Amino acid sequence: MLFTPITSAGLRRHVYAAAARPSAQQFMQADQEPRNPTATATIEQDEQSFTLAFDVPGVSREQLVVGIEGNVVRLSSAEGAPRQYRFACELPQDIDATQSAAKLENGVLTLKLAKVVPASRVTELVIH
Repeated sequence: MLFTPITSAGLRRHVYAAAARPSAQQFMQADQEPRNPTATATIEQDEQSFTLAFDVPGVSREQLVVGIEGNVVRLSSAEGAPRQYRFACELPQDIDATQSAAKLENGVLTLKLAKVVPASRVTELVIH
Protein backbone atom coordinates (compact mmCIF):
# COMPACT_ATOMS: atom_id res chain seq x y z
CA MET A 1 0.00 0.00 0.00
CA LEU A 2 1.35 3.39 -0.93
CA PHE A 3 0.52 6.55 0.98
CA THR A 4 1.14 9.95 -0.49
CA PRO A 5 1.14 13.04 1.66
CA ILE A 6 -1.64 15.52 0.96
CA THR A 7 -0.69 19.13 1.21
CA SER A 8 -3.29 21.78 1.92
CA ALA A 9 -3.12 22.94 -1.70
CA GLY A 10 -3.53 19.36 -2.92
CA LEU A 11 -6.50 18.81 -0.60
CA ARG A 12 -8.18 22.00 -1.80
CA ARG A 13 -7.62 21.00 -5.41
CA HIS A 14 -9.17 17.56 -4.70
CA VAL A 15 -12.21 19.05 -2.92
CA TYR A 16 -12.83 21.65 -5.62
CA ALA A 17 -12.44 19.06 -8.37
CA ALA A 18 -15.01 16.82 -6.65
CA ALA A 19 -17.44 19.74 -6.29
CA ALA A 20 -17.10 20.55 -10.00
CA ARG A 21 -17.98 16.99 -11.06
CA PRO A 22 -21.66 16.24 -11.66
CA SER A 23 -23.36 14.05 -9.12
CA ALA A 24 -24.55 10.58 -10.07
CA GLN A 25 -28.14 11.84 -10.29
CA GLN A 26 -27.15 14.71 -12.58
CA PHE A 27 -25.18 12.25 -14.72
CA MET A 28 -28.13 9.86 -14.99
CA GLN A 29 -30.46 12.72 -15.98
CA ALA A 30 -28.06 14.13 -18.58
CA ASP A 31 -29.61 12.04 -21.36
CA GLN A 32 -33.15 13.08 -20.48
CA GLU A 33 -34.94 16.00 -22.06
CA PRO A 34 -34.20 19.40 -20.49
CA ARG A 35 -36.78 20.32 -17.90
CA ASN A 36 -38.48 23.67 -17.59
CA PRO A 37 -37.99 24.70 -13.95
CA THR A 38 -40.94 27.10 -14.08
CA ALA A 39 -43.48 24.54 -15.35
CA THR A 40 -45.81 23.44 -12.59
CA ALA A 41 -48.76 21.10 -12.34
CA THR A 42 -51.52 20.77 -9.78
CA ILE A 43 -53.83 17.79 -9.39
CA GLU A 44 -57.14 17.82 -7.56
CA GLN A 45 -60.00 15.34 -7.46
CA ASP A 46 -63.60 15.03 -6.41
CA GLU A 47 -66.11 12.18 -6.61
CA GLN A 48 -66.62 12.42 -10.39
CA SER A 49 -63.38 13.80 -11.84
CA PHE A 50 -59.73 14.76 -11.64
CA THR A 51 -58.67 18.33 -12.41
CA LEU A 52 -55.12 18.89 -13.63
CA ALA A 53 -53.71 22.38 -14.26
CA PHE A 54 -50.41 23.01 -16.04
CA ASP A 55 -48.47 26.24 -16.55
CA VAL A 56 -47.54 26.11 -20.24
CA PRO A 57 -46.75 29.69 -21.29
CA GLY A 58 -45.62 30.38 -24.82
CA VAL A 59 -47.56 27.68 -26.66
CA SER A 60 -50.94 27.68 -28.36
CA ARG A 61 -53.60 24.97 -28.12
CA GLU A 62 -52.58 23.70 -31.57
CA GLN A 63 -49.04 23.09 -30.26
CA LEU A 64 -50.14 20.92 -27.31
CA VAL A 65 -50.92 17.21 -27.43
CA VAL A 66 -52.89 15.51 -24.64
CA GLY A 67 -53.17 11.73 -24.65
CA ILE A 68 -55.25 9.53 -22.36
CA GLU A 69 -54.80 5.79 -22.16
CA GLY A 70 -56.65 4.08 -19.32
CA ASN A 71 -55.45 5.88 -16.21
CA VAL A 72 -52.33 7.46 -17.79
CA VAL A 73 -52.36 11.09 -18.93
CA ARG A 74 -49.61 12.42 -21.19
CA LEU A 75 -49.03 16.05 -22.14
CA SER A 76 -46.40 17.19 -24.62
CA SER A 77 -45.77 20.08 -26.94
CA ALA A 78 -45.72 19.38 -30.66
CA GLU A 79 -42.51 19.30 -32.61
CA GLY A 80 -41.53 22.79 -33.69
CA ALA A 81 -43.31 24.54 -30.81
CA PRO A 82 -41.36 27.50 -29.36
CA ARG A 83 -41.22 25.75 -25.95
CA GLN A 84 -41.02 22.07 -25.16
CA TYR A 85 -43.16 20.52 -22.44
CA ARG A 86 -43.49 16.90 -21.45
CA PHE A 87 -45.52 15.48 -18.59
CA ALA A 88 -47.01 12.08 -17.78
CA CYS A 89 -48.81 10.79 -14.74
CA GLU A 90 -50.69 7.71 -13.68
CA LEU A 91 -53.94 8.42 -11.89
CA PRO A 92 -55.50 5.98 -9.41
CA GLN A 93 -58.60 5.43 -11.58
CA ASP A 94 -59.30 5.08 -15.31
CA ILE A 95 -60.38 8.17 -17.25
CA ASP A 96 -63.47 8.48 -19.45
CA ALA A 97 -62.01 10.42 -22.38
CA THR A 98 -65.42 11.04 -23.96
CA GLN A 99 -66.63 12.96 -20.88
CA SER A 100 -63.34 14.86 -20.35
CA ALA A 101 -62.42 18.38 -21.49
CA ALA A 102 -59.32 20.55 -21.92
CA LYS A 103 -59.10 24.36 -21.81
CA LEU A 104 -56.10 26.66 -22.42
CA GLU A 105 -56.47 30.13 -20.98
CA ASN A 106 -53.72 32.68 -20.23
CA GLY A 107 -50.94 30.09 -20.44
CA VAL A 108 -52.68 27.63 -18.10
CA LEU A 109 -53.93 24.32 -19.48
CA THR A 110 -56.75 22.88 -17.37
CA LEU A 111 -57.83 19.27 -17.88
CA LYS A 112 -61.13 18.15 -16.39
CA LEU A 113 -60.88 14.35 -16.55
CA ALA A 114 -64.01 12.35 -15.79
CA LYS A 115 -63.55 9.16 -13.79
CA VAL A 116 -64.84 5.92 -15.26
CA VAL A 117 -67.78 4.71 -13.21
CA PRO A 118 -67.03 1.08 -12.40
CA ALA A 119 -69.76 -1.24 -13.59
CA SER A 120 -71.12 -3.55 -10.98
CA ARG A 121 -70.07 -7.12 -11.59
CA VAL A 122 -72.41 -8.56 -8.99
CA THR A 123 -74.50 -11.48 -10.15
CA GLU A 124 -77.51 -12.47 -8.13
CA LEU A 125 -78.12 -16.13 -7.65
CA VAL A 126 -81.58 -17.57 -7.51
CA ILE A 127 -82.25 -19.44 -4.29
CA HIS A 128 -84.06 -22.80 -4.76
